[in-house]
Amino acid sequence: MRARPVLGLLALAVLAGCKPGAPEAAAPAVDAAAATTGRSVATVAETFQTPMTPADNIDSPASWTTPEGQVWLIATAKATDKLVVYDGQTGEHLRDVGSTGTAPGQFMRPNGIAVVDDLVLIVERDGHRVQVLQLPSFTPLGTFAAEDLRKPYGLWVNKQADGYDVYVTDSYDAGEDAQGNDVLPPLAELDKRVRRYALQVRDGKAQATLTASIGDTSEAGALRVVESIWGDPANDRLLIAEEDETYASEFKVYTLEGKFTGTTFGRDAFKAQAEGVMLRTCGKDGWWITTEQGKQRSVFHLFDRNTLKHVGAFQGNTVANTDGIWMTETASARFPHGALYAVHDDQGVVAFDWDSVAKQLSLPLECEK
Repeated sequence: MRARPVLGLLALAVLAGCKPGAPEAAAPAVDAAAATTGRSVATVAETFQTPMTPADNIDSPASWTTPEGQVWLIATAKATDKLVVYDGQTGEHLRDVGSTGTAPGQFMRPNGIAVVDDLVLIVERDGHRVQVLQLPSFTPLGTFAAEDLRKPYGLWVNKQADGYDVYVTDSYDAGEDAQGNDVLPPLAELDKRVRRYALQVRDGKAQATLTASIGDTSEAGALRVVESIWGDPANDRLLIAEEDETYASEFKVYTLEGKFTGTTFGRDAFKAQAEGVMLRTCGKDGWWITTEQGKQRSVFHLFDRNTLKHVGAFQGNTVANTDGIWMTETASARFPHGALYAVHDDQGVVAFDWDSVAKQLSLPLECEK
């Protein structure tokens, strides 16, 4: 969670009649979850909790299964500029990786993280770049995007036949107000909220090229405060969390090419800031798992993959103030149908057994191919 932004002076001039800090008088976008009423939240006990290390300021997790079948749970530590590696089956702390700096393998406030194949990609907010490491040795392969990114946070990686498309959110601001809050740029300047890169890894080197700058500048489609992002290539959807609570906590739907579809969802479901998002597939169906970042307790809302309708919500016994989440569908001894990992109060990570989540929300475990 970050300081709440306020609208820049130029944008206030354009939006004459709007009070500072108040929602803009915009024509409502289509809310695919408008039928959500009431608030029924199931409780699912956490399977484990990693050691709590408040000094690290843990932000986002990802997992990787080693060739030997061991599950590594890797989390970014913003305050100590490193990666923390846990056992993904038990939560036991295994090792730390990295240190403060700009050299290969060092980090400047690592934030977003993604694992694909044997690569781990790290977004460095204060380093203004994305770093690529190769597992299991965490060997640095290169960095990219430093010439483009200003205040990057999250990312999603879409595997291609000849490489990867990497989408990176960039929540740049227009300075700070007298109270130290980030000032939101005018809508016309929000056209680079997401950057897309074509990444290739060859001969032990990672190289990427900027292929698109994404961001609608209309009141309905603009991305005011961005961090979490995930995609669904089968449905040509890119979901981006809108974290500006003064406007709305919701998810906006773009195409993979970066066009706003006119659809938003979740506005009426979220009572706190929209945060992490992941897709759990189930054949051609599945569920979007989204995070409501409650200070006292996080709530995880599930929406139908295809219709975007709200299908249920759950919370843990303790997990709260969640930033990043990671869904693994890989079967393991502890988690036969996969696990959902969620950051707990900036201090560590908890795990949910997907079997337990599916049972509580009456979701099918077995899916048609």
